[in-house]
Amino acid sequence: MVRILIRAAIFLGSAALGLLVASLIIPEFHLHTAGFFVAIVVFALVQAAVEWLVRRLTRRQAPVIAGIAGLLSTFIALLVASLFTDGLSFEGIFAWILATVIVWVITALATWLLLKYVLPEPKAANAR
Repeated sequence: MVRILIRAAIFLGSAALGLLVASLIIPEFHLHTAGFFVAIVVFALVQAAVEWLVRRLTRRQAPVIAGIAGLLSTFIALLVASLFTDGLSFEGIFAWILATVIVWVITALATWLLLKYVLPEPKAANAR
């Protein structure tokens, strides 16, 4: 149970980091203080659900599909978070594309690094 909570915190933190970095780099991508935390939760939940679904549907395909699934789930999560919260807004297609790529890269790297160093696999799982 503790591992699940730590994983959830890591995923929410990496989503927040990805959105913050994108808002600092892209002038047409705006984070609004009032809805920021709601947008993070909506973004993280939608991204996790869509990524799980896409990976499940394409599990036998090439590893390239994993990257496409990540980009697709990030785009859909940004879209849903911008439609249903006041925490995100975009100006133009370039901001959408760039935000999708930046948020995807940052969240993937942050999640991978944090899971590797903060929550390593138990020794018994590594032996299998």
